[in-house]
Amino acid sequence: MKKLIPLLLLLVVVFLASGQTAEQQSMQDILKDWLPNKPFESFLSLFQVPYWGILVSVEERGYYAFVEFLIRKGTHFIYFGIIALAIYIALPRFKYRKVTAVVITMLLAIADEFRQSLTSGRTASFQDVLLDTSGAIAALLFMSFIQWFKHRKNVDR
Repeated sequence: MKKLIPLLLLLVVVFLASGQTAEQQSMQDILKDWLPNKPFESFLSLFQVPYWGILVSVEERGYYAFVEFLIRKGTHFIYFGIIALAIYIALPRFKYRKVTAVVITMLLAIADEFRQSLTSGRTASFQDVLLDTSGAIAALLFMSFIQWFKHRKNVDR
């Protein structure tokens, strides 16, 4: 039961965040305070991210909106990776534990997007489900690599 507590706390945060409007979650004013000189603007201007049938870029959205977009998508990727690790830890030991953690994380990502679709000014995105699931896969692969590396280090002794 103790192994479920971190997972439940992570899910509460997702549930609360999904119920907020885009305006409530906006970080642009904070970014303007923290990044008044627009660091890396010329570098970031080189990138365009296809999203919802449009290209998101500094040119299209402006510097602060683009940085916010990158932060939001990076947060999705990392946060759902952490959720996948919490699920993996909470699951009993069995053969398909990692696959199960990915599938459950994907289902939670779908539920998160559905919840967002019920919030005014928010939409559900299949691309976000893919991003969240990719974060889960990446986190579990990273964990597997760490475990493999530790095992190899102990075998070599």
